Formats: sequence, structure tokens, C-alpha cells
Amino acid sequence: MITEHAVISIRPGTEADFEADFPRAVEVISRAKGCLQVRMLRGIERPSTYLLLIQWESVEAHTVGFRESPAFGEWRAIIGPYFDDAPEVEHFEAVAGPALA
Repeated sequence: MITEHAVISIRPGTEADFEADFPRAVEVISRAKGCLQVRMLRGIERPSTYLLLIQWESVEAHTVGFRESPAFGEWRAIIGPYFDDAPEVEHFEAVAGPALA
């Protein structure tokens, strides 16, 4: 299992609309094969910045299975209009902690 870590900057003033539309985006990505969990956090110091954490079965489930599917276009059509800049996306794997127990 891996975790996708995406820092998303939203155009200031659109946070409430972004948050209202985000559940529809979650419905789309949750149907993707290999998507295990989706979580969104909002910045305290920078309230127009969000941290998207998605657990995938593998990097390929995200980069190939989802990103190369029509569902990716649906996902971006819902949340992309709010982006102030391109999201910064990285993948992480657990090296310690309860996830490995």
C-alpha cells in the first residue's frame, strides 16, 4: 500500500465551493480500482491550501489505473477549476508504524 500526498492550492475565495464539490470528486476516485481511502485536510496557516491523502494498492493503481482512465477527466472537471496552481503530488510508503504490523 502507498499513500499519494498532494498539496493543492485553491484560488482564494473559492474554498467553500471547493469543499462543497469535493464529495462528488471523492465518489469518482473511490470507484477507481486500487483506491483504498481518500482524506482531505485544510491548512490552518494557509486556508487556501489543502492536503489530499489517498491510499492506493500501488503506485501503478494511481498513475496508470486511475490517471489513464476516463475517471481522471471526471475528477479534474470537478476540482480542477478551483486550482490556483498545479498540485504537487508525491507517493510514500510506510517504513515504520502500525501500518506494518
